[in-house]
Amino acid sequence: MTVSTYRIHGATGEWEVVIGLEVHAQITTQAKLFSGSATAFGAEPNSQVSFVDAAMPGMLPVLNGECIRQAVRTGMAIGAQINKWSRFDRKNYFYADLPQGYQISQLYHPLVGEGAIEISLDDKNPDAETKIIGVERIHVEQDAGKLMHDQHPTMSYVDLNRSGVALMEIVSRPDMASPQEAGAYLAKLRSILRYVGSCDGNMDQGSMRADVNVSVRRPGEPLGTRTETKNVNSVRFVMAVVEAEARRQVDLIEDGGTVSQETRLYDPDKNETRSMRSKEDAHDYRYFPDPDLLPLVLDDAYLAECLASLPELPDAKRQRYENALGLTPYAAGVLTAEVETARWFEVLVTACAKAQGKPEAEVAKQAANWLLSEFFGALNKIGKDLFSSPVGPEGAAELLALVGNGTISGSIAKVVLEKMLETGDGAGVIVEREGLKQESDTGAIDAVVAKILADNAEKVAQYRAGKEALFGFFVGQTMKAMAGKGNPQLVNEALKKALA
Repeated sequence: MTVSTYRIHGATGEWEVVIGLEVHAQITTQAKLFSGSATAFGAEPNSQVSFVDAAMPGMLPVLNGECIRQAVRTGMAIGAQINKWSRFDRKNYFYADLPQGYQISQLYHPLVGEGAIEISLDDKNPDAETKIIGVERIHVEQDAGKLMHDQHPTMSYVDLNRSGVALMEIVSRPDMASPQEAGAYLAKLRSILRYVGSCDGNMDQGSMRADVNVSVRRPGEPLGTRTETKNVNSVRFVMAVVEAEARRQVDLIEDGGTVSQETRLYDPDKNETRSMRSKEDAHDYRYFPDPDLLPLVLDDAYLAECLASLPELPDAKRQRYENALGLTPYAAGVLTAEVETARWFEVLVTACAKAQGKPEAEVAKQAANWLLSEFFGALNKIGKDLFSSPVGPEGAAELLALVGNGTISGSIAKVVLEKMLETGDGAGVIVEREGLKQESDTGAIDAVVAKILADNAEKVAQYRAGKEALFGFFVGQTMKAMAGKGNPQLVNEALKKALA
């Protein structure tokens, strides 16, 4: 399949959509960019504010080096140019949640230059085409505070807990051409950030949010006027914004209007964007170098340390799962999409290998198939996910080992898993307590088979006359008589022998 050929169908013909994203990602650190204030989510309003954050007179910023390290590592993870020399600028504007009257950012000399992110719109299809989305820059800046409009009938309150929190602004090129591409890009970027550990990616908490730039044009014509929809906080909403805003622009142009360069907000209840303010250009902010901060100069040893600290990233991990562990592209894609899922799976594989006395490559496929089919399904039934599950990877490995050594059958394993999730008890304890061990006594199996055949003499005659599909009936009856505890392989062998 091709990555996408997305068009808006208007009254006067087809239109292309051009999309760029500016993603604000809160850097994972214990302190803010220029102060020692805490950054924990959910604190009481204005309880995490230093004199620097509140812009008290005479307060000077002191750079948090960990913020720079995390931004550099993020740039390296997307193959971007790291600028050894960069500088902070003041972006001047006046708003109630910005006590300084300016934001410290990087306009002219950002820390990270051009990079790229590869996306695919069909992770289940190994032959699907991919697309490279360019990243123009990553710069480091401080966040503003937050206005709270619902605390008082006539006034707005200001919470400065976020004031000074360190952000990476990750600016894409306008390389996306459909809602699906925008969603895939944001999801892939979020995955990379979580692997690197530079941002937790919790969009519902505001630690990662996207400004969505959208314009439309006739196919092949120059770029149209773009709008920017601010602070979109989910992949689904980003896709909805692209679709709704592109349709609005097409309808506006076809009705004889013109698109204004402006900042807009998205209303998910009405699935529409609305005007917020006219879009400022860079000169409107009167940028100039921050006089309180020296330029950043990075040496080769520092960059080497940052590079060495990077983990195995999702694309490399997915390729390893396919090549070294023999997983399908679909399984590898699902298991590597989130770093926590990959970690859980790898603990499971290690524990399975240890419990079964086999190499990891030999047990990985069984573990992956069980995880994706049986375990995820069982968790979904009880409304839990992998990380709230009462059964951890070591407990899951114990269950799979009991299947592997013939103690229980695959069907009994499903029953045991349900009880593990319900009680939190281990698989071995449940099997012993409830007498669920698989019956492998050939004499006992032969006796049950003999009775089944005697009770179904007519069907035995039909089978021997050539109706071989009845073999499954005999297997089912035998397993039912043994309460599912008969060893399936031995049951099959006994029936073949008795029916010969």
